[in-house]
Amino acid sequence: MVFVKILFFIILFLLFGAFLIISNENINLNSKENINYFLKEYNQWLDKQVDNSSRFIGYVIKDFFK
Repeated sequence: MVFVKILFFIILFLLFGAFLIISNENINLNSKENINYFLKEYNQWLDKQVDNSSRFIGYVIKDFFK
């Protein structure tokens, strides 16, 4: 049951990020160019999230083993 809740949270987080990118950039997903632009922006956003998460986990682990 906990796995389902975690998976649900991750999916909601990813969808929320996608909707924010679409609304902030005023992207209409009705052409291939716009879809490619959205995918590029979403990939950059996702890379930033992964980088920030790994830094945060690194700081927590470093602080835990002091």
